[in-house]
Amino acid sequence: MEYLLIVIAAIFVNNVVLSQFLGICPFLGVSSKISTSIGMSGAVAFVMVLATIVTFLLQHYVLVPLGIDFMQTIVFILVIASLVQMVEIVLKKVSPPLYQALGVFLPLITTNCAVLGVAIMVIKKEFGLLEGVVYSFSTAIGFGLAMVIMAGIREQMELADIPKGMRGTPITLLTAGILALAFMGFAGLVK
Repeated sequence: MEYLLIVIAAIFVNNVVLSQFLGICPFLGVSSKISTSIGMSGAVAFVMVLATIVTFLLQHYVLVPLGIDFMQTIVFILVIASLVQMVEIVLKKVSPPLYQALGVFLPLITTNCAVLGVAIMVIKKEFGLLEGVVYSFSTAIGFGLAMVIMAGIREQMELADIPKGMRGTPITLLTAGILALAFMGFAGLVK
């Protein structure tokens, strides 16, 4: 039951993009097509889960025992940057079209505050390793859900007659705000 609550809270109630406002750059930058959003979500999910595992182990078996847990943020950033490089190399070999579609946004996972935020939140919430993995994977699903919903809306908006002054960024930000308000409806579901 505890894991189910973690999953529901991470995906809907505390959605990393729409409730905590982390990962806004890829949310706005890559969400113009559903296919690109799905690819970016997969890459973020892989990096987020792997980063959570590695940072959890580093925190509990290196930083805390050595009394240097104040170095947490710097160490976590270095781990995430290394993992993104690995994902970039793998995507370049395995799926060149997806690599090309993600373009400049793939290296932006390095600075995606959602990945760093989840790694730090796992430590702050005092999750165990399995709980942390469930939380990070669920958060990645929530991130992907927000990206795909936004991409679907943006694809439909291309067909709509939007006033000239609202085209592009203004309507995208307005849509993101309304989507965030919609997700606030889940607020009483779980703590």
